[in-house]
Amino acid sequence: MPTRLSELLAFMVVGALAQLVDGALGMAFGVTSSGLLLALGLPPVAASASVHYAEAFTCGASGLSHLLAGNVRRALFLALVIPGVLGALIGVWIAVHVPPSWLRAMLAPYLLGMGGFLLLRCRRPAGTRLDVPRGTGVTGGIAGLVDAIGGGGWSAITVTTLLARGLQPRAVIGSVHLAKCVVSVAASFSFLFTIGVSHAAAVAGLIIGGALAAPFGAVFVRRVPARVATALAGLAVLALGLNNTVHLFT
Repeated sequence: MPTRLSELLAFMVVGALAQLVDGALGMAFGVTSSGLLLALGLPPVAASASVHYAEAFTCGASGLSHLLAGNVRRALFLALVIPGVLGALIGVWIAVHVPPSWLRAMLAPYLLGMGGFLLLRCRRPAGTRLDVPRGTGVTGGIAGLVDAIGGGGWSAITVTTLLARGLQPRAVIGSVHLAKCVVSVAASFSFLFTIGVSHAAAVAGLIIGGALAAPFGAVFVRRVPARVATALAGLAVLALGLNNTVHLFT
C-alpha cells in the first residue's frame, strides 16, 4: 500500500508540473508525461493511450480555465477541433502499426526550426491577429494525427504554427487548450476500444495533479508579457526538438 501511494503521489507531482508548463506555454504535458511512462518501460502505444486518458480530464480543466479567463477565440477553436478529432482517430489506428521512431524522425527538424523561429520572433512586437489564418484546419488535422501516434505534439505543432503566423499568444494558447480537450477525449475513446486501460495509478496521478494545477497556468498566461510567453514557447519547442533528436540516435 505505501508503495502504491508513493507512486500515485509521484505521478501527481509530475502531472502538476507538466500541466503548469502546458497551461502557461500551451505545450509539453503530453511529452513530459509520455516520456516518464516510456522510461518506466511502457510500450509507446500504451504510453500514448495513458497520456490521452489523463489529458481528457486535465485539458478539460485547463480549457475551462482558459475559457473563463477570456483566452479562447471561438472561430479559432472551431477551426482546430474538427480536423483535430479526425486526425486523432486516424492516428490511433496508425499507432498500432507504425513505429514511433518514424514520426520522431519527421517531427524533430520541424520542432527545431520552429523553436528557433519563435526565439527570433520574440524580439519583434507580439502578434495581435485574432482572425483564423488559412490552413488552420490542416494544421489541426496534422497535429491530431501526430499527437495520437506519439503521445504528444498537438500543442507543439498548433501553438508554434499559429504564433509564427502572428496570432495573439493568449488567444492561441487558450483556444488550443480547449480544442485539445475535445481531441483528447476522441483519442481516449478510440484507444479504449482498441487496447483498453493499463497502469491506472499513472493515469490517476496525472489526472489529479494536472487538474489541481490547471487554473494557475491560465492565470499565469494572462499576466506574463506576450514577448516573454513567445520566447518561453520557443525554448520549450527547441527542447522538444532536441529531445526527439536525441531519441533518434539512442
